[in-house]
Amino acid sequence: MSRWRAMTKEDLAAAKAVADRVHTDHPEDEAVFADRLQIHPEGCRVIEADGAIAAYIMSHPWRAFSPPQLNSVLGCLPEAPDTYYIHDIALLPQLRGTGAAAAVVEDVAEHAGRLGLPTLSLVAVNGSAGFWRSRGFRQIEDPALAATLASYGGGVFMTRNVR
Repeated sequence: MSRWRAMTKEDLAAAKAVADRVHTDHPEDEAVFADRLQIHPEGCRVIEADGAIAAYIMSHPWRAFSPPQLNSVLGCLPEAPDTYYIHDIALLPQLRGTGAAAAVVEDVAEHAGRLGLPTLSLVAVNGSAGFWRSRGFRQIEDPALAATLASYGGGVFMTRNVR
């Protein structure tokens, strides 16, 4: 299995290209990638395979039950975060089923724990809720999230304890 490494500014265009292939119904501007790398570089990682970026994750501290709208630039982290938000993870087909996604989820959970954040949260898209359930996440039904989830094309808000 390939190893995750820190994302750099030089990786942004390639990570965006992965997103464009994986998340065809959930496009985001390259500015969103740059924003997440700027506000929390510790939560942005990539995998190279055959000399090219083949996977990435973007994650950061945030506010519980308040996922950012899709394709939004945040500018900074909140003053009092109370969850660790997995903004996006994408793997090209050759990395799926290798355990790479499961490994990085546990890595970010450990990172969140070191930051003192009690939960992980995310919006599951592209039918990925089953993967997230297998990682200990549970779906949260909250009508207050309807507008944000609509920006994700009807994604599913999920959370889990850091452990």
